[in-house]
Amino acid sequence: MDIKAVVGRNVKQYREAKGLSQEQLAFEADLHRTYVSGVERGVRNPTVLIVAKLAVALGVEPSKLLELKA
Repeated sequence: MDIKAVVGRNVKQYREAKGLSQEQLAFEADLHRTYVSGVERGVRNPTVLIVAKLAVALGVEPSKLLELKA
């Protein structure tokens, strides 16, 4: 599976589990909502700094956003 899709799926899963909208997550991570949307759809290629920002906002370790889950 494409790593961008893996990160996107994981971001969306953790975001929804926390009950956050894309806009709320973007605010917490200091990103634009459309960027978060692009990450979740797997069309953006987030840098490690962006992965770290998203992880902090979601309250998870950055490695959790890179995990390939069955």
